[in-house]
Amino acid sequence: MLDLKDVFYFVQVVDRGGFTAAGSALRLPKSTLSHRVQELESYLGVRLLNRTSRQFGMTDIGKEFYQYAVAMLHSSDVAEEAVRQRLAEPSGVIRLTTAVEIAQFALREILPVFLNRYPKVRIVEIATDRYVDMVGEGFDLAIRGHTGSLQNSTLVQRALADVPWYLFASPGYLAQSGVPESPADLGQHASVAMVRNGPLQWQLKGPHGEELAMPIDPRFQSNNMVALKEAACASLGIAALPGYICRSELRDGTLQQLLPDWSAADARISALIPFRTGLLPAVRSLVDFLAVEMPVVTAFDHPRSFE
Repeated sequence: MLDLKDVFYFVQVVDRGGFTAAGSALRLPKSTLSHRVQELESYLGVRLLNRTSRQFGMTDIGKEFYQYAVAMLHSSDVAEEAVRQRLAEPSGVIRLTTAVEIAQFALREILPVFLNRYPKVRIVEIATDRYVDMVGEGFDLAIRGHTGSLQNSTLVQRALADVPWYLFASPGYLAQSGVPESPADLGQHASVAMVRNGPLQWQLKGPHGEELAMPIDPRFQSNNMVALKEAACASLGIAALPGYICRSELRDGTLQQLLPDWSAADARISALIPFRTGLLPAVRSLVDFLAVEMPVVTAFDHPRSFE
């Protein structure tokens, strides 16, 4: 097997222009370096260096091997650093940004457990619904809910949990307007919805994979899901919301789920990490922890209010 130390010595000799300079830098006898390079050449069965009293240089095959040798040493350094980072105890400050509803209905249960497990870690959480420039504003991690894929080549992305949306309404609204028995009935009902740039519609998906785009004309729109949930509780209309943020209202009867076999959007929660912080032990430990706990905290058991 190729001796990585011999490869290192070969690269040092080339980079420093000879055995004498390399030996001085490494504090090794010139004869030791010469012997190690000869051992490497013997193993490979080729001459890598031209050695004469007047000139020093690489052979053609030596030049080719040098390129691979540099890459090999770099990969070795990266592998060693990855192991050291993994073994390092997580510590320091994590600046985290997330949407308001994720902070309120998911992270508030997860982060205290994480911080108790890693006492040397501190977290600064900024919950906001505005666009955040992660790199420009110095964030180490973002937790985002989204439909479709997130397009950002400067960030590492990791899926944490699937969080489908469903349809909900208050008992008071349903008593007044009736209970929709099929997606076709939804066109006769009032709605509340998220502010969007595109068409105002629900992307319904049925139990057998059927898909239906249902246009809506909402009485109330907001960019905040908590506000939409409150509007639905106030009997303003039907709302499409992530199931996990409505569990409390379903338990106490403030909201009821409609058309439980149909979802209103395929969504997920993902972690976004700038490349510069991706290997920090504290950030990596938090993302690994979220990948385990987020599916549990956001689970939704599809309660059937009307059958």
